[in-house]
Amino acid sequence: MSEHGSTDHAPAVPIAPAGYEGVWRFTAPAVDVSVPQARHAVRDLLNRQGVPARDELVQGLLLIVSELVTNAVRHAALLSPELAVEVAIGTDWIRVSVEDNHPYRPRALERDYAQTGGRGLLLVREITAEAGGVCDMEHTASGGKAIRVILPLAGSFTSPPQAPSAL
Repeated sequence: MSEHGSTDHAPAVPIAPAGYEGVWRFTAPAVDVSVPQARHAVRDLLNRQGVPARDELVQGLLLIVSELVTNAVRHAALLSPELAVEVAIGTDWIRVSVEDNHPYRPRALERDYAQTGGRGLLLVREITAEAGGVCDMEHTASGGKAIRVILPLAGSFTSPPQAPSAL
């Protein structure tokens, strides 16, 4: 997976790194294999940058990445054959966004334990809330959407980056 959507394993290129802080963005084809590749790319980025995050937070963030990329692959691939993952890291927060070019705005379903699927965004919301973070969705200039999750690195924000509305 690389910045240009190929399936090679080139690392994401930093846009503005300083210490462990910065913004990284990569694209991937909207196919099933991109889910674990995106999760591993984010994990490797956090390790490489030496982000001071608790293991519980990292595991939650990786699950969020998996769920958001899975949603893009399953529900947006027809109109969006490529997706983008962006990771931004500040001194006390981490933001991950997954963007596709499908205009449909997803909604988190209610808890229905008899249902075998369709609860990915509910899980994302619950993990985000438990970590003290925020989650939102915005339309992109291309007519698609970006779903964004911001989590505090130390349990709470000293100054959250933007105050998005709840998803």
